[in-house]
Amino acid sequence: MENEVLKAIQYRRTVTQNNFTEQDISRDELITILEAANAAPTHKRTQPWRFVVFQKDGLQRLGTALRAIYKDITPAEKYSEATELNMGKKATTANVAIAIVVNYTGELPEWEELAATSCAVQNLWLAAHSLGIGGYWATPGLINHLSAFLKLDENQKCIGLFYLGHHETEPREPVRSAIEEKIRWEE
Repeated sequence: MENEVLKAIQYRRTVTQNNFTEQDISRDELITILEAANAAPTHKRTQPWRFVVFQKDGLQRLGTALRAIYKDITPAEKYSEATELNMGKKATTANVAIAIVVNYTGELPEWEELAATSCAVQNLWLAAHSLGIGGYWATPGLINHLSAFLKLDENQKCIGLFYLGHHETEPREPVRSAIEEKIRWEE
């Protein structure tokens, strides 16, 4: 496949913390990744995506907040210390964590703002992939309780955390069923 954009779309994969190296992600790399996200399509130019970037000590604060939220909202009979520790570990073992926030403007249906933000995340993911940075979009139930920690406005909602890190994993063939199974032609 010659086309680099199509190649990136086909070979972009989830890369988790256990594959991250210790190499820092530079501010320039982050700006490049976030500028790609900012180039996403948006109806009426509302540009509803917002990002809160956590690095270094910020990752520790995020991990502490995730653990505390888990402990606060989990019923005693479902609580697990291992899960609590894992919630914090996911943040603290990433090189960068980005809170993905939708800024609902009220100008459009919420689904359109969510769709535009999702397009921004796909751009973010493809840009990171192009720089040799892996990651994934995590959506634990705890994100519904992060508003105060993230200092979000009433019209804003966190829809996930994107964890990033340099990695040395080999590209993998995509695992997808055939597109023909997902198309109905009307001619």
